[in-house]
Amino acid sequence: MSGFDEELPAQPATTHVVGGDISLLSVDELTARIAVLHTEIERLEAELEKKSVGRKAAESLFRS
Repeated sequence: MSGFDEELPAQPATTHVVGGDISLLSVDELTARIAVLHTEIERLEAELEKKSVGRKAAESLFRS
């Protein structure tokens, strides 16, 4: 068997494309997407906070 016969791993479904057409979505679908985006914003803010703490620690080390 060659490598071409194997199935490729499934790509995760995209729940939202920024700037995509949302005119055909129902109220429930819009509400679900908003919830997903709020969760993603929280995740991004947490990562930003972690990186900011590390950066401040590095800056303080080099100022000494």
